[in-house]
This record gives sequence, C-alpha cells and structure tokens, in this order.
Amino acid sequence: MMNTKHVILTQHYPSPCGDLILGSYEDRLCLCNWVIEKHQGRVDKRLQNLLNADYKEGKSDIIQEAARQLDEYFKRERTTFDIPILFTGTDFQKIVWHKLLEIPYGQTLSYGEMAKRLDIPNAVRAVANANGANALSIFVPCHRVIGSDRSLTGYGGGLTAKKYLLELESIATVGIFASSL
Repeated sequence: MMNTKHVILTQHYPSPCGDLILGSYEDRLCLCNWVIEKHQGRVDKRLQNLLNADYKEGKSDIIQEAARQLDEYFKRERTTFDIPILFTGTDFQKIVWHKLLEIPYGQTLSYGEMAKRLDIPNAVRAVANANGANALSIFVPCHRVIGSDRSLTGYGGGLTAKKYLLELESIATVGIFASSL
C-alpha cells in the first residue's frame, strides 16, 4: 500500500512587521508563520508530520481570503478573523490555542493568567510552550500574551513584531515595554 503525501499550499505574505508564510490544507488555514522565526522549522516539521503533507507554493481560496483579512487587520479595518482554521498539534496545545482565541483585540494576558483560565495555575511553562508552538500567528493571537510583569516576552516573529502588533491594536505600550527590547 502506497503512502500518499498530502499537500499544504503555501504563499508568502509581506506584512508591515515581517514576512509571513500562509498555508492551507484542504479548505482550512493551517499556517500563518513568520519567515524569520525564533524556532525555525519546528512548526513546519510538526505540520508536515501530523498532516502527512509536503509544502508546495501555490494559491488557494483560503490563502487569498487570509491575505485579504490580514490586509484589513493591518489597516485597522478588522479586529477579528472569520476564516476556517486547522489546529495541528497535541490535545493540550489545541486547548491552549482555543483559549488564545478568547483574548479580545486590544487586550493582553500573562502566561500565568492563561494557565489560571485553563484551571492549571501551576502549568505556566507548559502553557508558554504551547503558546510558542502556535502555527497560526495573528489569526490565533499569541502576541497578546505577555510576561506577568507586563513585559514583552517570547514571540516567534521576534519582540519587534510583537510590539508592532500590540501597538497596532492600540494597547497602551508607552514606557511599558521599553526595557524589553
């Protein structure tokens, strides 16, 4: 029996704070990741392994819609996304990613607060690791999670991109993050 590989269609998206790779699998967005990423390849390997798929540059309706919604987001014309997404990870990661979707535009939460909301207050590190494994940056707003001291901490796209996204969402950042960059 042959093991047929599936395809994740990918396309680059030039955002104002760094280039992204958008990816679709079947009829859902499965990837919105930074071209220059903190843990390069970790997300790619997980997606390709769990979906038994290879990347292939190409267009899809989902990628086109994701790019359109990102354009609106960066113009401050969109505060929520309504695109079908595919979470690819462990059950625990999926729980954390679903909880990220509940953080409203313009608000932040600490990793500790996330762990408390998940009823696992002692699992801050596990929550932070799951947050960092998010393959759908911006659409699943992991940039809205910050340090308990309100500092910018870890972000796959880098702290400069995280600061840009938070400022785009009009979060009061004057002086708060200066020491973090």
